[in-house]
This record gives sequence, C-alpha cells and structure tokens, in this order.
Amino acid sequence: MRIRLASYNLHKCRGSFGPFAPERNLDVIAELGADIVALQEVDFRMGDRPEALPRQLIQARTGLVPMQHRRTSDQSLGWHGQTILLRPELAAVARSRPVALPGIEPRGAVALHLPGLTVMAVHLGLMRSSRRAQLARLAAKAGRLDGGSVVLTGDFNEWHGERGLEALTDLDVIAPGRSWPALAPQLRLDRIAVSPGVTVAASGVLDTPLARMASDHLPIWADLHVTRPALPDDRPLRAADNVSDYNRALVAQTAADGVPPGRASG
Repeated sequence: MRIRLASYNLHKCRGSFGPFAPERNLDVIAELGADIVALQEVDFRMGDRPEALPRQLIQARTGLVPMQHRRTSDQSLGWHGQTILLRPELAAVARSRPVALPGIEPRGAVALHLPGLTVMAVHLGLMRSSRRAQLARLAAKAGRLDGGSVVLTGDFNEWHGERGLEALTDLDVIAPGRSWPALAPQLRLDRIAVSPGVTVAASGVLDTPLARMASDHLPIWADLHVTRPALPDDRPLRAADNVSDYNRALVAQTAADGVPPGRASG
C-alpha cells in the first residue's frame, strides 16, 4: 500500500500574523495532495473549545473528510485540538480511538486504525519531561498492537535530533525539514516515526508563500510504502498500485464477507 501522509499544526487558523482565515489552511491542505493528514490546533482553547477549522468546508475544499472520533466537546472538531483528515475511501474502512497522555498540560493523541496500519497523531507537550512520558506511553501502546505497522506523526515540539526521543528506539524517526517558525523556518519540530514494515520513499516540507502565511508551522509530508500483512484468513487482496485501488479492493472484500464498511478490524 502506498500512501502520502502529512502533518500540519494549524495554529488555530490564525496565521503567522493577521486575521483568522481558515480558508488559507484548507488551501494548504489541498496542496499537500495527501491521503491522510494529521492536524493539530484545530480548535480554539477557550470555553468548550469550539472548532477553528470549519468542518462544513473541509471536504469541498480538500477532498478529505474528518475521522470520526471522540471530541473535546460537541463544538470541537478535535480531541485535545487534534484530528485526522483522510480520503473517503479510507474512512470507509477505518476506526479510531482517543489516547490520553500524561504531562503537566492537557494532552492527547488520536489513533487511526486501518487494515494493516495504525497512524497515531500527536501534539506533544512543551516540557521535555512530559514529551518523554508521552512518547513512552505511545510506544507502549504501539507495542501492544496485534500485528500491522505503526506510524507516529505530529508536532513533537522537540528541536533536538535525539534527546527526548529515547522511547522511539524501535521506530525510524524522520524529520523532513525545518518547519517552525513558518516565516523563517529554523527548527524541525514536526516529525514522522515509522515501524518496520513501513518504508519512507520521500519526505519534505511544504514551503510556499501561502503556507508561510497560513500558520506558524509549515506542513510536513512523507510518501510511505506499507507492507500489509495478510488478512486473518490469509486470503490476499488484489494487487493494488495505490491507496484508492487498495481500498476499493478492501471494501469489496469486506462487503462480500458481510462486514459493514467502517467496521473492518485493523
């Protein structure tokens, strides 16, 4: 399975400076051309944390849909400010769950489960001690998954190349490039970590004039090749060269087995 994965901290759609303008962020997301996008800071911080990224505009502007998962409140788009956007054919066979994280600040992660692949979207704490504890919990959860590959991505809030990442010794950590601050990028705060079974074919930072204006972070992306294990009954799916063909095959097979779309286990 080949997919393009991206991660983007929206900075509550306030941009590097200037007025609230979520349309800019949506245009940046569309420009990424990704199959899965982990988003951070999609909600405001005050009160019930209402959405900063308007959900009614997402599919029309990007072709993606928000993953269904527990939200901070009925007015929120995300869980602790995070959500995952993905292509509708992926959403049809996906399930998700929130992950509570330790630390001084309220933090959480969102785990997206696809057949043969789990994507954990994170926004780690500002203190390294918290980040270490949060990554240790996520690594432990990844280690308990029953088969399949794991990708961890998001705003790691970690500038160092090694310190603070000790819990990820079983993963290959990729820092595609300098992503913060967007106007003059200096630090590689946004990262992707992949388990065995996932090959990073290419990765980078989307650095465009619009992206520099739309948030204080630039989005990162990676083209991944996932070696998917066989289904429980060992019947292979049809060969597929891209994620759309893969998921059409998977939807057809799960329907033939009497499994409603969206309920296939991952």
